Amino acid sequence: MPASVPDLPSFDADRALALARSTLDIEARALDALKARQGDGFVAALKAILACRGRVVVMGMGKSGHVARKIAATLASTGTPAFFVHPGEASHGDLGMVTGDDIVLAISNSGESDEIGAIVPAIKRLGVVIVAMTGRVDSSLGRHADIVLSSEVDQEACPLNLAPTASTTAQMALGDAIAVALLDARGFRAEDFALSHPGGSLGRKLLMHVADLMRGGEDVPRVAATTVMADMLHEMTRKGLGFTAVCRDDSRVAGIFTDGDLRRLIETGADLRAMRAADVMSASPKLVRADALAVEAADLMERHRVTGLLVVDDGGQLVGAINSNDLMRAKVI
Repeated sequence: MPASVPDLPSFDADRALALARSTLDIEARALDALKARQGDGFVAALKAILACRGRVVVMGMGKSGHVARKIAATLASTGTPAFFVHPGEASHGDLGMVTGDDIVLAISNSGESDEIGAIVPAIKRLGVVIVAMTGRVDSSLGRHADIVLSSEVDQEACPLNLAPTASTTAQMALGDAIAVALLDARGFRAEDFALSHPGGSLGRKLLMHVADLMRGGEDVPRVAATTVMADMLHEMTRKGLGFTAVCRDDSRVAGIFTDGDLRRLIETGADLRAMRAADVMSASPKLVRADALAVEAADLMERHRVTGLLVVDDGGQLVGAINSNDLMRAKVI
């Protein structure tokens, strides 16, 4: 049972909801105003990153540091090599991770972060382009940067106008805007995204092939066209896929016989003992190639309302079998 909601006499639910809605309103207005502040600086930042032969080094302190980590991760997963460097640690050796081929994206709402300010001269000596994302373009960071992106907001959502709220939302959104514009400029595709997310659902759908999941070799149920019903049922039971392939002498698929076919035959009252595979098979089975994506096999099963497919090579020879359970275990469906 779910835990009961405690009774808090001093808690003002109406006030809490009003503050929540006000927070969302303030942050929505901040994002709307952010659009008008983007122009030549945004374009210049994109061009610099696209021309960069190294990586985007993202820096930020405090809450801006948390945002910087997320922006670095988003860039890296969408085709722009990037990583986060803590400005405080950079002064004690981590600046060695930055090379002259890199570009630095420094994030500070005030633009007066002591830790970032302390390493700007060293970064500039490397000849590295500095892109500043700041709420004050006339700040120390803004003045020393090569390119400035304004993340200014009129007010924080915090009732005290102190805690970074609307400002970090603006930073996060601006980072997403950069990443989206870059992936479009690079011609980044869903397949490319999957390569950097092999463990995710998209990776499974776009990287996993039928050959990775299918049963092969002796695990594939198969019989000849002349096989009698008793032996065919034994093969189906032994292999446990709910169907068997019926093959010609050259291993090309002639048909398929399934549990459903068997039930329909029994309902007719036919004498099963006298029947052979060629008499009862479906002569137009649904086939899939081993090099097809697993998601294509799932789509084929869904469209034709079947739970299993025979897998063939370029010459139409049987090389495997796959069913819906195989796809579910791999989390393709």
